[in-house]
Amino acid sequence: MRHLLAFLLAVMCVAPALAQEPRQPRMGPPRPTFAPTPPVPQEKVEADISTRTLAVTTGFTGHEIVVFGAIDNSQAPKEQTGYYDVVIVVEGTPFPVVVRRKSDVAGVWINTSSVTFGSVPSYYAIASTRPIEEIAGPLVLERHAIGLQHIKMTPSAATRASYKDYELAAFRAAVIRLKKKDNLYVIEPDGVTFAGRSLFRSTIALPANVPVGPLVARTYLFRNGEVVSAHIARVTLHRAGIERLVHNFAFVYPMSYGFVAVLLAVGSGLLASAYFSRQPG
Repeated sequence: MRHLLAFLLAVMCVAPALAQEPRQPRMGPPRPTFAPTPPVPQEKVEADISTRTLAVTTGFTGHEIVVFGAIDNSQAPKEQTGYYDVVIVVEGTPFPVVVRRKSDVAGVWINTSSVTFGSVPSYYAIASTRPIEEIAGPLVLERHAIGLQHIKMTPSAATRASYKDYELAAFRAAVIRLKKKDNLYVIEPDGVTFAGRSLFRSTIALPANVPVGPLVARTYLFRNGEVVSAHIARVTLHRAGIERLVHNFAFVYPMSYGFVAVLLAVGSGLLASAYFSRQPG
């Protein structure tokens, strides 16, 4: 009996200690770990121009420049899929432009009104993989000044106070019409071609009357109607030869230039008069 009581007493002393011992968690198979997925590289367009400087001489009849480039990290699945669109805008130095309207007054056409735009691109050419209206919406095109209707022409303060919006729109349309007539505003809706998944090129024709000065070539990469990358390159048109000498002389010494021009005109007239006076009959 005493042995039984001793056994029960020992069990009662050990049981609380076992109850306080923490349970060990069951160890299952290790969970697999995955490395984070690297981000997809962003597409980037790189472009350049075939020539950075172009000399304009007295015999200048126009020139063609080639804008070429590539798309870094192209995600296009294969060639000629239309995954990307490229738009190239070549823009000349902006100058003030005065537009005059002629009206019939008593049978005589005279200038009756005029509008001054403070900043109008002297040259503007667009080349794209397809018509720009199919590439992006009007808000995107306006944001980047892509398209003839989105060219920034700021009328002077006096002009804005004197004319209504629809009248200014008519003068603006006249500027674009005259520039297109002189081949200074050009649109080539299929002027950019791809060679493979990422290479592209375009040929831009500069007319003989293109104003001398810097040209800026902006290349836009479109995907799903949005600009994902852009690049800017520049080419400079400068005068050379006799034309440069005459131009510099006229602007540096305007009085002397005018005096020499008058002397040449008078001399030419006297020589012509002397020549014809000696002709018989």
